[in-house]
Amino acid sequence: MPYERNPATEPLLTVSGDLLVIAQRTAPVRRASTNPYRRLLATPGARAFTVGNLIARLPMGMFSVSAVIMIAGSRGSYALAGAVTATGLAATAVVAPWTARLVDRYGQARVAVPATAIAALGSLALLLCVHYGAPAWTLFASYAATATTPNTGGMSRARWAHLHRGDPAALHTANSFEQAADELCFMLGPALAALLCAALFPEAGTLVGAILLMTGVLIFAAQRATEPPVAPRTHAGSPLRTRGMPALLAAFLATGAVFGAMEVVTIAHAGGAILALQAAGSCVAGLLYGSLRPAADIRRRLLICLAAMTALMSLPLLAAASTGSLLALAGALLLAGAATAPTMVTGMTLVQRLTPASQLNEGMTLAVTALLGGIAAGSATGGWMVEHTGRVTGYVVPVCAAGLALAVTAAGVRAPRGR
Repeated sequence: MPYERNPATEPLLTVSGDLLVIAQRTAPVRRASTNPYRRLLATPGARAFTVGNLIARLPMGMFSVSAVIMIAGSRGSYALAGAVTATGLAATAVVAPWTARLVDRYGQARVAVPATAIAALGSLALLLCVHYGAPAWTLFASYAATATTPNTGGMSRARWAHLHRGDPAALHTANSFEQAADELCFMLGPALAALLCAALFPEAGTLVGAILLMTGVLIFAAQRATEPPVAPRTHAGSPLRTRGMPALLAAFLATGAVFGAMEVVTIAHAGGAILALQAAGSCVAGLLYGSLRPAADIRRRLLICLAAMTALMSLPLLAAASTGSLLALAGALLLAGAATAPTMVTGMTLVQRLTPASQLNEGMTLAVTALLGGIAAGSATGGWMVEHTGRVTGYVVPVCAAGLALAVTAAGVRAPRGR
């Protein structure tokens, strides 16, 4: 067989004085990707735990809608359905921080799997109680059991913080990615739940949600290589005692009121489908925000984000009051959502910096709990305003709540130094 030359692999020959120099060719250097999200997901093990986390997170937007459709359709009472879901929310606010503390103490896999199994059994118990006409109190007890659902978003953020400790830019991109994933799941989850309940049977949304939750957590927990190590036990108190954390949680509470009020008022004004535009605007803004290089002063970043959210939340009020056009309201909601994700990303980053590494899951779960409490308060306030003052006036509530979050942050939140 004749010899075939390959110039790309043959050595280079040259003469220096009376010496023959042979130099081996080197392969061309590939440029690193300039896409921060591609670099993020190229982290070893990142794609595997991200897939599991997304599967587990999708049901978070399904369960409440599925429960309302299932209970109201069977018992003919939206009041009962609302009371059951409100009880589950209150139980989650109490149980979730304790579950997160166990995750910090014993590890994600050891706690998340059994906690998820209890929550999935609670969902299945609710399904059976509704289907077979069990007493109303059993619905409350069953749905309250779902409060053991671990904060999968917080556990995912904790993994990113462990993998990219010492790299603020990568962590900023990771938090932006997680926030965009939250928005996507809460945008797709309710639509999927409604579709399943309408196309199959009323209990289908709850059943599929329980299966997805358990499957996703099992996949997530199996990725042990990226799991943060369990920190040595200490006698440190709750993250609530950290300087600046109470004010930051109060800001999360007010921010949750923005979301809850906006949801109720918009549903009363134009129906629920248009809310997807706000989530879409937030998702896109979160991804764009994550591709930018973050400023060093995180407190200033949070204040700018909250100021932008306060200004943009006034757009739906102006659109509803001045034009009454659904098209104008849709555009206003899309723009209003643009400030949501950057605010949440920056707030969560500040929570990570204020919270000791050994209590990271607990700190982030406290932030989510404050957010849920704000959503409940905002929903109640927005509903009262719509009923007593009119649908347009209800849009005042999210603007005031955003302004309150800005004022609380300016007055009480301090960024840690040297972390």
